[in-house]
Amino acid sequence: MTAVPPLRTDARRRHDPSVRGFASDNYAGAHPEVLAALALANEGHQVAYGEDEYTDHLQRIVHSHFGSRAEAFPVFNGTGANVTALQALTDRWGAVICAESAHINVDEGGAPERMGGLKLLTVPTPDGKLTPELIDRQAWGWEDEHRAMPQVVSITQNTELGTVYTVDEIRAIVEHAHSKGMKVHLDGARIANAAASLDVPMRAFTNAVGVDVLSYGGTKNGMVFGEAVIVLNPDAVSHMKHLRKLSMQLASKMRFVSVQLEALLAKDLWLRNARHSNAMAQRLAAGVRALDGVEILHPVQANAVFARLPHEVSRRLQKRFRFYFWDEAAGDVRWMCAFDTTEDDVDAFLQALKEELARQVY
Repeated sequence: MTAVPPLRTDARRRHDPSVRGFASDNYAGAHPEVLAALALANEGHQVAYGEDEYTDHLQRIVHSHFGSRAEAFPVFNGTGANVTALQALTDRWGAVICAESAHINVDEGGAPERMGGLKLLTVPTPDGKLTPELIDRQAWGWEDEHRAMPQVVSITQNTELGTVYTVDEIRAIVEHAHSKGMKVHLDGARIANAAASLDVPMRAFTNAVGVDVLSYGGTKNGMVFGEAVIVLNPDAVSHMKHLRKLSMQLASKMRFVSVQLEALLAKDLWLRNARHSNAMAQRLAAGVRALDGVEILHPVQANAVFARLPHEVSRRLQKRFRFYFWDEAAGDVRWMCAFDTTEDDVDAFLQALKEELARQVY
């Protein structure tokens, strides 16, 4: 047998690792434990397309979090997870009710509708959260052939505005949706942050309250790439494995997605990372509240801080720390903390913000 050659690379570091930002938790690198897991899975050969030992073992880990009926389908990214999950829950004539601010509506390039072949029925929400009453604004017309049929309610936990549904809020949504013959999808791009915020297991607001399908997010929680569609209720979907392939989300070397999910979920890395990023957001919010000229817009319940401040201040601050406008016309910005955000990062950002506010002429 030929020996494995010693590790070497011709690649060069192309960035300054000291540069920090608050634009997105996607900006962070991978957690060292995830990188170590990738190295463990790398040697030798494993069967492709999910028939490997790592993907098989992942199912047992998923059962421990989401119950014995749950089945994980690793995919490449969050949009792919959402599109594949929603396809599995809808007919060709089906529609999905979601918040107007939902990622599937605002930030996925129209993929659910263009690639998934379904209709999104949106509802304005003040805090990013649906309620049974808000759902009813679109939950009608099942027998009207002129209207796309509402078949799914999709919620995001935590929401795009950084707010977190309580267990009871999701239970009420699921019971209401099911009573009307609709299924429930949960976009869990930051599900770990929500569980850490609520201090409950992820099962408490997913399978335990009747959610049918979950898009599980790993990239924002320390993975290099990859998410998973987790089918919580097998009776709600059909031909999931075929839909994953059809949606171009079947990885040939799936072990490298599965082993990352294992690294997060086998013990408590997912929770440690989420608790830390949430704590950094709380530190940031506390510092911002002590400053004049900045308004925090939504409750800080996970790892996001939404704020409003003078446009010119944001523009100058962006030259020092990367972050995005949420609504540039209104002066609204979003600051995100990641698993690797440090107290020094937050304090340096707050000091820069204080300096730029002091330069503002009112």
